Amino acid sequence: MPLIDFLKSVGSNEPLLWTLGVISVVTFCVSLLVIPLLVVRIPVDYFAEEKRHPTPWSGRHPLTRWILLVIKNLVGLVFVILGVAMLVLPGQGLLTILLGIIFLNFPGKYRLERCLIRIRPVHRAVDWLRRRAGEKPLILE
Repeated sequence: MPLIDFLKSVGSNEPLLWTLGVISVVTFCVSLLVIPLLVVRIPVDYFAEEKRHPTPWSGRHPLTRWILLVIKNLVGLVFVILGVAMLVLPGQGLLTILLGIIFLNFPGKYRLERCLIRIRPVHRAVDWLRRRAGEKPLILE
């Protein structure tokens, strides 16, 4: 019964419903703009190698690398959270989750990325976005 009470209270809270609606529309619009830009920036051979590519800033000062790594992981976390939300809200949920995972650093990440890109609808969507931008499709092994 607590869930029913919660749903009734949310349904009767008009400002909360408007806020959630606005957040949903903004998230959808931003995802339509940002996700294609990021998908196009993935290197063509990113998923073709057995091991990950080194990060572009691997030769920089350790403090700079650490700051960039923290920022990159925070951005990735935001994308994963938004992607999970987009699984039930309007938006490109699986693509957003894939991009978020690409930003994150954790053990086994590269295997997970390769597993996600092999999902046929995800791979087709990524290649379609890349073709529209004039880029080559991603190479998988």
